[in-house]
Amino acid sequence: MTDTATTTGAQAADDVDEATNKMAIGALIPLLITFILGTLCLQGFDLVFQQVGVAVGAPEHASLITALPSIVLGIVCFIYGSLGDFVSLRKMVTVGLVTLLVGSLFGFIANYFFQANLWTVITARVLQTAGEQVAGSAYLVVATKYLRNSLKVIFFGLFTAGYQLSAAIGVFAAGLLSSLSWQFLFLIPSVTILFLPLLLKNLPAKNGNGKKVDIFGFTIFGLATAFLTLFFSYMNWWLLLVSVVLFVGFGLYIDRAKSPFVTPAFFRNVRWIMAISLIALFYFVNYCISPFFNAIGHDVYGMSTIQVSDYVVWAFVVATVVGTSSGVIVGKIGRQHAIITAGCLMTLGFVGSALLVKSGFLVLTLMACVFYAGVGLMYSPLISTVLGTLPKSESGRGVGMNDLIMNVTGSIGIAIFGGLMGAKAMSGSSLVGATGAAASYSNLLLVGGGVLALGVVVYLVFRKKIYSDAA
Repeated sequence: MTDTATTTGAQAADDVDEATNKMAIGALIPLLITFILGTLCLQGFDLVFQQVGVAVGAPEHASLITALPSIVLGIVCFIYGSLGDFVSLRKMVTVGLVTLLVGSLFGFIANYFFQANLWTVITARVLQTAGEQVAGSAYLVVATKYLRNSLKVIFFGLFTAGYQLSAAIGVFAAGLLSSLSWQFLFLIPSVTILFLPLLLKNLPAKNGNGKKVDIFGFTIFGLATAFLTLFFSYMNWWLLLVSVVLFVGFGLYIDRAKSPFVTPAFFRNVRWIMAISLIALFYFVNYCISPFFNAIGHDVYGMSTIQVSDYVVWAFVVATVVGTSSGVIVGKIGRQHAIITAGCLMTLGFVGSALLVKSGFLVLTLMACVFYAGVGLMYSPLISTVLGTLPKSESGRGVGMNDLIMNVTGSIGIAIFGGLMGAKAMSGSSLVGATGAAASYSNLLLVGGGVLALGVVVYLVFRKKIYSDAA
């Protein structure tokens, strides 16, 4: 019997009834479609942020177009997921989709009909990001709290498949629109407002424990996280100092507050800490592959963005197919073997790209497919593992913290690698004998592969402890 089957059997007594399960499925499908359309825009801008930076006259700050919305993404992921333990999902979804619509319209109008500007782009992307993530967080909360245990890993797999599908469409759309007018990318997720009536009909009428929301706690934790990520974008030490002070203040606050949104005991859960460290390592390079390949295509092979997207889109298609099948795969081989396999595929994709950077863009695309096959397989068993270390009463905060770590570490990764890419760091020589831009990208890909390999090692060391309390 696999570890997944064992855990499912042990949790049978805590399973939901059929009516609740049916309600969850009815809500999850439109939430997934909403999430796909919202994320599509994010992935599109991920590919073309350098071109947008040039278009608005700020190429040296182009990475902020991805980094700052990613910071917001991590924070709102945490807030939305955590609020799922306290307040109505209907209210969250309504606020989120309205915010997404406002950001979409503002971004297009301000940058198409008026002079395009870096900060109107960033402001619109921040609003879109804050709005679109409500669908993803609500999806995970509903899947965790209201779905039959036997279906959870399947719907987690569909979630990552939806993410990769949106990435595939986003990359293709960005490549196409970069040759026409990148401003139209803003409009893609605006149609999600049409799903609001259906979502309000299917989402649970009541959710959470009814306790007062800890606004102060959310604020101080969010600010601490934002300053930490900004430090890696700008490398100004005062930003790190402010972050440390805020995190210390947050620790003192939750230790003394009467009803903090998260207690110190949450952070003393050793199994959870070990599991969440895997998310930090495996998703550190999450936002890097598209910019890497776009830059390699342009600087090494003289390709345009639309030509690059025609190749890279197939990697996301692979991720979509594997993600859709991940529930079945995990059911056959178990979560542990699935995580190890996924981690090895991700590592091989990065290291292979580094060693074959001069072997042709088709070969690099095959390596990207290997990486994204690992990405598609990783999400479902890893998230199931992390959430399995927490009681159901803390599942919303668990979802929020998962998304926070996933997006903040990804933001830090793109801030670091994006800066090194722009500076053509490590361009003197490489293991494959390349020099210049090719050497720089090869060496940076090797570093990324090293981070992923470390994730596999950490999992192998910690996995017995992570699953030790599972029945």
